[in-house]
Amino acid sequence: MAYNFAEELQWRGMVHDMMPGTDDLLNKETVTGYIGFDPTADSLHIGSMVQIILLMHLQRAGHRPVALVGGATGMIGDPSGKSAERNLLTQEILDKNIAGVQSVLSRFIDFEKGDEATRALLVNNYDWMKDFSLIDFARDIGKHLTVNYMMAKESVKKRVSGEGDGMSFTEFTYQLFQGYDFLHLYETLGCKLQIGGSDQWGNITTGTELIRRKAGGKAYALTTPLVTKADGTKFGKTEAGNIWLDADKTSVYKFYQFWITATDEDAINWIKIFTFLDQETCESLIEEHQKDPGFRSLQKRLAEEVTVMVHGREAYETAVEASNILFSKKVSPEQWSKMNSATLLEVFDGVPQTTISKDAIATPVDMVTFCADITKFLPSNSEVRRALKENSLSVNKNKVTDDKMISTDDIIAGNMILLQRGKKNYFLVIVE
Repeated sequence: MAYNFAEELQWRGMVHDMMPGTDDLLNKETVTGYIGFDPTADSLHIGSMVQIILLMHLQRAGHRPVALVGGATGMIGDPSGKSAERNLLTQEILDKNIAGVQSVLSRFIDFEKGDEATRALLVNNYDWMKDFSLIDFARDIGKHLTVNYMMAKESVKKRVSGEGDGMSFTEFTYQLFQGYDFLHLYETLGCKLQIGGSDQWGNITTGTELIRRKAGGKAYALTTPLVTKADGTKFGKTEAGNIWLDADKTSVYKFYQFWITATDEDAINWIKIFTFLDQETCESLIEEHQKDPGFRSLQKRLAEEVTVMVHGREAYETAVEASNILFSKKVSPEQWSKMNSATLLEVFDGVPQTTISKDAIATPVDMVTFCADITKFLPSNSEVRRALKENSLSVNKNKVTDDKMISTDDIIAGNMILLQRGKKNYFLVIVE
């Protein structure tokens, strides 16, 4: 084994509950372990990153990871941690979501390397559930677990005891469906371990119990703590919504900003959870950060490791460059040449903007005409002259004087000119 899987998770603070014997099993044999992903959207956000990283750790430790996409269970909706029933998805939306989730997972888990016995697998539980009749499921699976056993689960107790609007039969059967997934993978792949968030303990142990009662086998469970932010707000959520793992849903710049702006307390926890840096490196980074928190070395390394892992080195460097541009007093033409318009729009999100024709600056124009008449950045000619006299006007982050002429040479990122008065008064000119 490359390293001890359970020990690795322990020092990283990634173990909440672990069934007795799990560590011994992982030490004595190559273990097939699985994690389920609900296709509630056509991508995954950073709330799923812990589970993805767990599968990556499992593979790196020499075990066999199985990523299960819940094509069947996604039709029902997991009641765990929910106080109200989810909306049921149509088959068309579900198929689109499954394809999106599979695409994301394939970026992180290597489904090609290894022989047939050790190669990672991507499976969809709809493949084995679609031909199961209600009568067969009730006879073959339902008879092995009592209602008393199912009612004792925390996710069921909360809802039945009055939290929300109660629980439908549809959601009540969810743990049986997930339990059967574990049984099916146990019988077909020799899968002995299921991993999930701490809210999944009840569903996972239903599977281990079903394996014991129906197959006479022994299976194991491991759960991780649910990641939270130090201020109590939900991890992975911002005012703008979820932080997604696809750049077309959350730009690389915004993704990078989420990690670089982490609090000190969060960064200390997240450097261990969301990176593959070893224990010595993590401890050294934390110690270095505590000597000079203002330098934010821990957040910088965290943002680098996670952004590179999710989006690649080139995209990370563009995000860093974009961030530097925002806080720089002066930006060189070479720096601007690395920027594209989409990234700049993200950097200057919310900044006032206007659109002009390229013909308006085909012949160079003076600053007064450009700022007052063409773009309306400043309200009058006299206001432009005052700003020039104060030396407070910048074009593309560089101070200008009254002899500056604006032309097509000033266009950056393909179709933009950035005006600025003082430190914070920005204005974007889109050139068509």
